[in-house]
Amino acid sequence: MRPQYLLMVGISAVAVLAGGMAPLGVLLGPLMCGLYLCMFALMNGERVEFGLIFKGFDHFVPSLIATLIQMVPMFIVMIPAYLVFMVLFVMAGAAGARDHEAAGPVLGVMMVAAIALFLVIMLASVVIGVFFAFTYPLIVDRRLSGWDACRTSARAVLANLGGMLGLVLLNVALGMAGLLLCYVGALLVLPIGFGALAVAYRRVFP
Repeated sequence: MRPQYLLMVGISAVAVLAGGMAPLGVLLGPLMCGLYLCMFALMNGERVEFGLIFKGFDHFVPSLIATLIQMVPMFIVMIPAYLVFMVLFVMAGAAGARDHEAAGPVLGVMMVAAIALFLVIMLASVVIGVFFAFTYPLIVDRRLSGWDACRTSARAVLANLGGMLGLVLLNVALGMAGLLLCYVGALLVLPIGFGALAVAYRRVFP
């Protein structure tokens, strides 16, 4: 990646940022497929051009289906968590209105609930990210449907769970370290994380 590192930073940033802007991941799936096309081209010793990322739209339907499938477990986790948080928020507000001296403890409870909600969502995203790590590479490499790619990815990760969990946690740690550098560092490590997943994919699917 080194000879075209800055280009890969730009491609990764477009895939993540532009892909996250559209509702329901309409752009995320195709752009991620395009990103992995770039990664595979690098692994084959080819020179990458920026326009290659848009070749991911050749896989629009399966990548969109795969993205929607990945969103389902996130919604299953997030909706009850948010409902619990909102109930606690209303109860805390009512308690604070009745007794102003209770406002401090109530605020403390709300902060603990917010931190717990954040941790639950982070944990869920990591777990889901692990099991679907090979989804988009499978779509572009093996031309699987969205459902088959998700199912095959989950089965492959289960067979290599320890290594994949360690790799995803390392990527999360790199991303968190990058965020501490005024968010710029997070962009700089994006292609490294995706490149690591591409290498892991090629080892599991030669």
